[in-house]
Amino acid sequence: VQLQASGGGLVQAGGSLSLSCAASGRTFSSGAMGWFRQAPGKEREFVATINWSSGFAYYSDSVKGRFTISRDNVKNTGYLQMNSLSPEDTAVYYCAVDTGPLRVGAVAAVAPYYDFWGQGTLVTVSS
Repeated sequence: VQLQASGGGLVQAGGSLSLSCAASGRTFSSGAMGWFRQAPGKEREFVATINWSSGFAYYSDSVKGRFTISRDNVKNTGYLQMNSLSPEDTAVYYCAVDTGPLRVGAVAAVAPYYDFWGQGTLVTVSS
């Protein structure tokens, strides 16, 4: 399985970016796709996740209301729409796939549950 993340770039504070994560090598009808990020000098943190089959989404408090995660099961692709970006959102964003059973709430944010990881795409938000 390969995950290819794209869409990162430089944006001014208050702006928007849309990230994509294309999965190849396997069709996902269960499990979840998640987004994580790692800012310079900081630990990796959870951003959002969406269940492939139900579409149920879960967000970190830091992005709730500003970011929207979605997926296209036909294209085997996940998306992260990021609005109202701030410099604190600057990070390398990673997509990942959890092939396990349905996980609800905070447990869906646990990174070790994610089996496959993309290479990351850099998002830089200038002030």
